[in-house]
Amino acid sequence: METFGQKFTLIFFTALGVILGAAVIGALAAVITGQPPIKTMLKLSADLKIWAIVSAIGGTFTTLEVLELGLFHGEFLSLVKQMLYLFAAFSGAQLGHFLITSLVGGN
Repeated sequence: METFGQKFTLIFFTALGVILGAAVIGALAAVITGQPPIKTMLKLSADLKIWAIVSAIGGTFTTLEVLELGLFHGEFLSLVKQMLYLFAAFSGAQLGHFLITSLVGGN
């Protein structure tokens, strides 16, 4: 069984990896098809943030079930953990977008 810290770290780096991987591989596809790779990297890193978050937390149904348990059944520790997992996913995706933006010199 994973500890809280292990799962938190895994979620963070999964979201980060989805953004970085999608941007880099998307730029490669842009080069192959004759599109501007930098513009493609920026667009992909911005557009795929929500999908990186969803993939990092493993789908939405489990998250919604835990949120329901926390809100309506008084399991507040589960609610706090789930919120921190969401924070990790948001942070990883945002850091990936920031790194891509910094790397290519965008705004």
